[in-house]
Amino acid sequence: MRAHPAVVALAVLVGLNLLFPGVSAGQETEGCLRCHNGIEQMHPGLDLSCTICHRGNADAEDADTAHEGMLANPSDLKVADTTCGKCHGEHVDNVRKSIHATSAGIISAARYLWAAQDTKLALYGVKQVEDGDGVVPETKGALAKLEEIPSFAESGAHIDDYLRKECLRCHLWAEGAQRSGDYRSSGCAACHVLYADDGLSRSDDPTIPGDEPGHPVKHQLTSRIPAERCVSCHNRGGRIGTSFIGTMESDPYGTPWTAQGEKQPKLHGKWYNHLSADIHYELGMDCIDCHTSQDLHGDGNIYSKKEQAVEITCPDCHGTPERHSELVSSEGNELTNVRSEDGRFILTSKFDGKDHVITQLKDLEDRNELPLAMDIGHHMEKLECYACHATWTTQCYGCHVKRDDSQSQKDWLTGTETTGKWTESRSYLRWEDPVLGINHRGKVSPYLPGCQAIFTYVDENGNEVEHNKVFTTAAGLSGISHNPVNPHTTSDKARGCNECHSSDKALGLGTGIYDPHGSGLPMDFEWERIVDEDGNQIQDTSHPGARPFNKAEIEHIKRVDTCMACHTEMDSGAWERLMEKFGTATDDETHKRIINQLLKQGAK
Repeated sequence: MRAHPAVVALAVLVGLNLLFPGVSAGQETEGCLRCHNGIEQMHPGLDLSCTICHRGNADAEDADTAHEGMLANPSDLKVADTTCGKCHGEHVDNVRKSIHATSAGIISAARYLWAAQDTKLALYGVKQVEDGDGVVPETKGALAKLEEIPSFAESGAHIDDYLRKECLRCHLWAEGAQRSGDYRSSGCAACHVLYADDGLSRSDDPTIPGDEPGHPVKHQLTSRIPAERCVSCHNRGGRIGTSFIGTMESDPYGTPWTAQGEKQPKLHGKWYNHLSADIHYELGMDCIDCHTSQDLHGDGNIYSKKEQAVEITCPDCHGTPERHSELVSSEGNELTNVRSEDGRFILTSKFDGKDHVITQLKDLEDRNELPLAMDIGHHMEKLECYACHATWTTQCYGCHVKRDDSQSQKDWLTGTETTGKWTESRSYLRWEDPVLGINHRGKVSPYLPGCQAIFTYVDENGNEVEHNKVFTTAAGLSGISHNPVNPHTTSDKARGCNECHSSDKALGLGTGIYDPHGSGLPMDFEWERIVDEDGNQIQDTSHPGARPFNKAEIEHIKRVDTCMACHTEMDSGAWERLMEKFGTATDDETHKRIINQLLKQGAK
């Protein structure tokens, strides 16, 4: 059996001097403390010297000499195998191949929808990476390698420049944007060292200015990571971080005013509306309470999409109507913070240690308290839990992007400025009545607007070369897209039956409100319309295996709408008695015959 990484790390730390011979923690630290007196111990509970991680010269008499060869961030992925990796080697190796480091999902989706590649699978990552161990589980979607995403000069694809200057500010090889809400480090410290939204230090180290943004709250590692740390990156794309805590970017007004009559302060470069938070967050849970170490650090394989890399699912904790939680993930790995005790299932928060009782669907079934929708077998088989329980979804329609080659902008991969500055805007923002479709698992899932690019290009002389261009993908579909997502807006109160069965928008048929031609857009469909009444797909999706509802599914779902007036008012026992007497209405003709019999009988 493979040893748990924490056990390996402990064993290594016990023999730390064997890894770093000649190191005396106390002696070296005293030298650094001549200037950094009051600084916090980076690894709480372990008496590690500064130079074990940072290198440098602790015996030097001046700052310049002391800092020669010093690593400002020892956890940077360029050097982490020689620092963090000495104790946490497996984690460092896995992280380099993880979605958090490669951003393969963002890159592959955008390049496919901008017609820069023919496949939805990942070809590129932030850095070139190979699997290395020879184990590539292709059935899970694993890849043998990724090449480094090319520059515009290398590929001629505008999307590569856009990715490198806008979308790829969030990956573990780079620090965050130096603005409110986005301050963070790179590498392991991106998550394990906390930053305040304002980027100001609260450290007792006298050498760190308290009014200069860009510093962590404390010089200290932690595994107790709050949701707000995750939100510093997870506020674009699927926006699951901001959604989880109940916020959604607003139109650019910045109202209501502050008490001083000023605009609200921005986070992540945006203003926010406050909506209902995910019930897990409301109850005091954080992202790390559900997501496992494998979800976050990776499992040592390279994946194209985040859904291939995530092992946790709702039934892992809540079970099903037929069985209780088995205290393991969907891949059979132990849920280390979930236990069964005296007939109750309890999750202990990894953040604050508080216990949370987990509702079990089987217990509800045994008490005859299961909601009607869950008593319908097809729902449990064919729907993701969050298809009903995610009551709202961020919907940012239209991503109007302009590249202006008369200006320059920083490339997040190289840190240098190159020709071409990008600006972004939206058409409109919604959150209610999410579109539904089929995800990669073949289950009904909420969809949200994907990379809905409307591209304008201005050359270095100010000439408009492209104007509101919409791309066509390799599948011959519009690059205006919707993608399946777990919105992370879970509520204990599910969507009503009519919110799906009576809603054209939920079925992907649109609302019939938005007029793209009147808005000057080269589109023959409205933003929310991803499929037509005959089941013909209109908008593409960047997720392999995902699709809108087909014609038969649309007709079946809409037909249920006519049934709900009767079928939601009687308990299952009554319907069983009726079916025993009159049979099952497997088609419209049989249904009409049974209804006529019931009406005639009732009229006597």
